[in-house]
Amino acid sequence: MGSRTVSINTDIGEGFGVWGVGDEAPLMDQVTAANIACGFHAGDPDILRRTCEMAVARGVSVGAQVSYRDLVGFGRRFIDVPTPTLVNDILYQIGALQAFARIAGTFVSYVKAHGALYNTAARHQGQASAIVEAIGLLDAGLPVLCQYDTVLWKTALDAGLTPHAEVFIDRSYTDDGLLVPRSHPDALIVDPSEAATRAVHMVETGSVHSVTARSVTVVPDDAATIAMCIHSDTPGAVDIARQTRSMLEQNGQTLVPIGGGRHG
Repeated sequence: MGSRTVSINTDIGEGFGVWGVGDEAPLMDQVTAANIACGFHAGDPDILRRTCEMAVARGVSVGAQVSYRDLVGFGRRFIDVPTPTLVNDILYQIGALQAFARIAGTFVSYVKAHGALYNTAARHQGQASAIVEAIGLLDAGLPVLCQYDTVLWKTALDAGLTPHAEVFIDRSYTDDGLLVPRSHPDALIVDPSEAATRAVHMVETGSVHSVTARSVTVVPDDAATIAMCIHSDTPGAVDIARQTRSMLEQNGQTLVPIGGGRHG
């Protein structure tokens, strides 16, 4: 178990203007990496700056959570954006976060797509290619968080990028190893003990049981890194993160930031 580098990340900073997100400090205290919304599905300049400062104060790595331009739908609706435009949209978002990360005394150390873009890029070659192209243009050393053996995973490898196998503490899986749609009654795992036990199983075995009880591989045998995600808007997210971190540490796992060894 100790041979793999494991992080816990969370989607965070997802308010906008007067629509705040409450006190995110308790959740930030439990994670090692922050996927900060970059303004297209959520997040505004005040929130970006505040969230970067919060991450730096805790030694948490900063990642760009990029999305479709969809504030109304919170980035959870598919938008058929042409590949060249999507490349520029992603560059724009990462660049915004880089500015706030820099003045907070840190740097963007990885990229992760959000919501519908994340799920679409798992299957859609054009949109997976847009994410990979944007990262390659900006900084090919930036890891991309994505699910193992998806179109995005393979496209990133083919382009010489570094994909980190991402697994989800609070979401159910299909038999194909993808996320069950949020419309499904069993889409969320909200019991902290169940979620933590499941997380340890994923780290130890590289597999998870799907909603039909099938064992599905979610981490390749040779993976050096595992990125574990908890969504900040999942009911009980802080307790889930706390119990997951505690159980992983009790099982000998040291949790670390993502990309902490890179220089900004």
